Amino acid sequence: MKTIGFVDYYISEWHANNYPVWMKNICEETGDDFVVKYAWAEEYVSPVDGRNTDEWCEKFGVEKCETIEELCEKADYIVILAPSNPEKHLGYAEKVFPFAKRTYVDKTFAPDLQTAEKIYACAEKYGVKFFSSSALRFATELDELKGSRALVTTGGGASVEEYIIHQVEMAVKVMQSKAVSLRVENQDAQYFIRVKFEDGKQATMIFASMAFAVSGQSAVGGSNYLPCQSPYFMNLLKDILRFFKTGELSFPAWETLEVMRIREAIIKGKDKLGEWITL
Repeated sequence: MKTIGFVDYYISEWHANNYPVWMKNICEETGDDFVVKYAWAEEYVSPVDGRNTDEWCEKFGVEKCETIEELCEKADYIVILAPSNPEKHLGYAEKVFPFAKRTYVDKTFAPDLQTAEKIYACAEKYGVKFFSSSALRFATELDELKGSRALVTTGGGASVEEYIIHQVEMAVKVMQSKAVSLRVENQDAQYFIRVKFEDGKQATMIFASMAFAVSGQSAVGGSNYLPCQSPYFMNLLKDILRFFKTGELSFPAWETLEVMRIREAIIKGKDKLGEWITL
């Protein structure tokens, strides 16, 4: 049995409430023997549903650890969650990475590019293999748009700060290039983001009460509008377990840092509506 430990800000939240069962289902399909065995949370009571860490652990058959260090000593692999609190990730990484165990860091990876670079520097210091991603990177619809020079993405959520990560991740995966400038415009609660990439590539992100979807040039030519209906969360979890098993990353680190660089510029752009911002 290969054990996984969850590190979280508060444990009863959407990701932690779904990942254990989904990982179990994947292992039943693949024959792997990963199991979420340990959990530690900084806050005892979840502000989401009022459930405390002991109650969560009892529900999922998980052993509560009193410290991050205890969890890291016991678990074979680590998942740093706190998906709504990226400002916590550096501090958690600084405690987890010295144990040199393969780690996944949930989205949003970091609150800004500088912090993201510090997390990578910490990993390099301790020789840790890890990765981070929005689940939308693993939407198979993106595979049909490989090589597109112009892309449109849509999606929504509670706030640009927390949910724009999904569209940025999709754009970086498809564009396979670095952004050079961007502009943010808005119409009430809707935001329209234009991003210019190297080599003349462009992406438009529409943040509104819309389902996640992509539109661009398909691999066989022409334009495609593709709602993201593939099981991207399950695909993400399959990739996490594959990474835990093999230690091989499915995409390079520069893409994660580029996602963080673009996201940071978009947030700044909300205060400079209509202005082009050079990255």
